Formats: sequence, structure tokens, C-alpha cells
Amino acid sequence: MAEALFLPLTADDRMQPRWKDGRKMSTVVDEFIKPNDRLTAVERLEIYSRSYWFRVLDCFYDDYPGLRAVLGNDPFMKLAEAYLAKYPSASFTLRNLGSRLEKFLRTEPKWAGKNFDIAMDLVRFEWAQILAFDEATKTPLHVDELLGADPSRLQLGLQPYISLLELDFPVDDFMLAVKKHDALRSEASNAKTSAPKASNLKRPPLPKREKIFVAVHRHDCALYYKRLTPESYTILTALRKGATVEVACNKALQKASRETDWATEIKTWFQNWSSLGWFCRYEK
Repeated sequence: MAEALFLPLTADDRMQPRWKDGRKMSTVVDEFIKPNDRLTAVERLEIYSRSYWFRVLDCFYDDYPGLRAVLGNDPFMKLAEAYLAKYPSASFTLRNLGSRLEKFLRTEPKWAGKNFDIAMDLVRFEWAQILAFDEATKTPLHVDELLGADPSRLQLGLQPYISLLELDFPVDDFMLAVKKHDALRSEASNAKTSAPKASNLKRPPLPKREKIFVAVHRHDCALYYKRLTPESYTILTALRKGATVEVACNKALQKASRETDWATEIKTWFQNWSSLGWFCRYEK
């Protein structure tokens, strides 16, 4: 039914979409919506249909400020309409609206235009923020529970709300600039005389290509981005895939391109990650 609601409805039977069994939409609608003295059942449904469609568009708009800043408002709205027409909401929560956006852009890159690579990094990064805000929390493991454990046998799970991203652009810094710009723009729009005009505020420049590794997570109900070194990223991704602590650390050291006191640095990482509550019991 959700997909049918996105279609324009009409009282003209010749123009009406048909239900799965071939019946005209007006026949189906009459079964669960009553007309009133001003509107037919189909017309009443159309009001809901249009309201729901604009509500979905509004939510999608709010979920992707970074992507919107890169594409521009009009191209972004065209992308949103094309995406939601192909992948209408099929979940009880509007949180999942963008769950297939990365797939959509990979199959239809034209909607991202000349900034496709940056757009793809932003899609992954902004979806990770949605997950960080809303995914479940499992009972965390603390440092004391890890003391004395055999690293060759110890497996650690990571909290479901953590996303580990390898990106080609520093979109974390770009997102901070976008949020600052939006805040200044809002302030300027509401100010009478003192603030600069919103139209005069320059958009943040697009990020230049730079390989980064980021963990998107939450702590104390707040959203955070945490830069990772290539080695710490390797350890965390290996742990998430089921590697033991020993195997994960060895993988990182094999790829290490710098000299340091690795024993101390890795110990500090694990203490920090544990204090943030990142670890939980590993489940296959």
C-alpha cells in the first residue's frame, strides 16, 4: 500500500492506479475510508498521500545536510524524489529512509553529478551518523574484564552503533563547517541588524582528496566523530570481523608505516576504546 500512496490519485477511473488484484483504486479505498459531504474517499486519501510524501521528503532533507551542501538544493531535491520513488519507505520508522541511498547512487551516479566521489563519502558518513544516533547498545566490557585474558583467544565485539569508515575525503571536517555555516545562516536570518545577511555567507569549500579513517559513534547520548590511524582502524575492523586481539594487532603491525612504541600505543588505544564503552561480547 505504501508504494501506491506515492502515486497521484484521481476520481477519474480511467486515470486511477489499480490494486494488485486488478481492482480500481477507488473500489479498494471505499472499503476503508468513508467520504464526507465535501470529499470522496479517494480525495481524502490523496490529502494523506500528499502530506505523507512531503513529510518523507522533509525527513530525507534533514538527514543529509552535507550531501545537500555538495550538490546544491535543487539537484539534491531531484535526487531525493528519484530515490524515494524507486525506494519508498518500507519501514515503521523514517530513520531507515536513507538505508539504500549508497546502493542507489552507485547504480545511478548521474544524480551526484561531477562531485560523485565526495557525495559517496558523505552518504556513507551521514548514514553512519544516523546509525550512531539510533542503533542499539549492548552491555559494554570494561578494562577490568579484559585483564589476564589470553590475546590469542580473546575475541571482542564492537557496539552496533559504531561505524568504521575509510574515506577519500575529510568529510568529518567538512560536516563541521557545514553545521557552522547553517548555524550562522540561521542566526543571520533571525537577526535584525547586527549579523551579516544570510545570502552573503559563503558556503564551505568542498574538501580536497585526503585518505582518512573515522569512527562515528555516540557517547553519553551525544554524537561524535573520532579520527583513527590506519593501524587502529585495521585493529577495529579485524575485531569486528571476528579476529582475536592477537591476530588483529599483528595485522595492524604488518601494515605499519611508522616507527613507534607499538606496545604502549596499542595499550592506550584499548584503554581509550574501553573507556568509551566500545567493546561488548563477541557474537558470531
